[in-house]
Amino acid sequence: MTTTSETTENGRRLRCALFVDFDNVYIGLQRLDPAAAEAFAAHPGDWLRALEQGSDIDGDFTRRFLVRACYLNPSVFSQFRPNFTRAGFSVVDCPSLTQQGKSSADINLVLDAVDALSAQTRYDEFVILSADADFTPLALRCRAADRRVTIVTAGPAASAYRAVADTVVTADELVELVTPPPAADLVAPAAPAPVEGAPAPAAAGTAAEPPAAAGSGRGGGRAPASPARKAVLRLVRAAERPLPGDVVAQAAWKADPALRGSGWDGTGDLFAWLARTVPELGTAPQPAPGFVWDPKRFSEADLQPVETVDLPPLQRQVVEVTDIPNLPTERYRVLLTALADDVRTTPFVRPETARRVRDACQAAGEAIGRASVNTVISGVLFAGLDLTTRPSAAELAQTWADNVVGLCRGARMELSPADVAAIRAWVGGGLVPR
Repeated sequence: MTTTSETTENGRRLRCALFVDFDNVYIGLQRLDPAAAEAFAAHPGDWLRALEQGSDIDGDFTRRFLVRACYLNPSVFSQFRPNFTRAGFSVVDCPSLTQQGKSSADINLVLDAVDALSAQTRYDEFVILSADADFTPLALRCRAADRRVTIVTAGPAASAYRAVADTVVTADELVELVTPPPAADLVAPAAPAPVEGAPAPAAAGTAAEPPAAAGSGRGGGRAPASPARKAVLRLVRAAERPLPGDVVAQAAWKADPALRGSGWDGTGDLFAWLARTVPELGTAPQPAPGFVWDPKRFSEADLQPVETVDLPPLQRQVVEVTDIPNLPTERYRVLLTALADDVRTTPFVRPETARRVRDACQAAGEAIGRASVNTVISGVLFAGLDLTTRPSAAELAQTWADNVVGLCRGARMELSPADVAAIRAWVGGGLVPR
């Protein structure tokens, strides 16, 4: 029996088993981004190739998916079967077992994964695509068997998996993973062949740098980035908020210790090095220790200090177990009201809507960052509310509160009726009808 991952001349290669809970992923993506849902179902080979590249504390690696299993309800999603079959998946029919439409996908997936744990081939990593927290026990079982676990979630369950999985790909990251690159990237003119030993030509502006994170699988044909650049991109693009400069510096030094003794490769300091090596990231040297962020999700407005919120014990626990924004009632009211005002007057497009709502909150004097706005928008979308229907602030508040209570119950919190009422009044900004 083989017991260790392979090491090739191009680095480590992990033997992986991939299990896709199709119904949950597709429905979760539909709520968040219908175009991403269609791309996920229509072109599984594309995102599968993107997933083949990964990284951990030991560096980059390549995945070899020896098992590719997709579990779907044939009475609802049979039209997508050929797409997955063509991509090398074994498609397992999981018809509805109840009048509510609950299928047998969960139990079939778990049984097959447990069988794979005891198989003659030793799989180094188990990769599970789903949209809920039902697979936490399976992740624990895999970890107990000393296997890597990667969870790719299309729902609000990321917080439930962070403690039990080695890697968690959030719903927003999954949307980026399955969405085709911009047309401009596909028709970019080919660069002249480099002369061996000659330095690469300088990029003309930041657009020449690949916007996708290292390992996304969309940078074919480009020279490999430095280990420090890769490490910084991975860290910043996975962060839920702008990161302090010292945190980013530690990641760069760990990936390339020579940077510490070379004065940041001759540039003088971290931020000069970032401007030269990772120009697509947003940076601000002040206030100390400076900050670094992903400009697709944040801006300098997100650096404004948020005063400490002294929440009651129940609310503190909710924030800790669900990762919802740590905001008091009045700030939730401002956020939900600003969101309702925006979708009433302007067509809903998630990135632009989030930016405008963040700006409206800042203009109202409330230090609410874009990450908080994105979390609320994603929550109401996952809960099934269509923001193109221009819901009122009260409807938004009720849906968001329902979502938060659902997250608490998914985290196995014991909630009394009084606890539920307190949570709903808090996260609903006082707008939820009693």
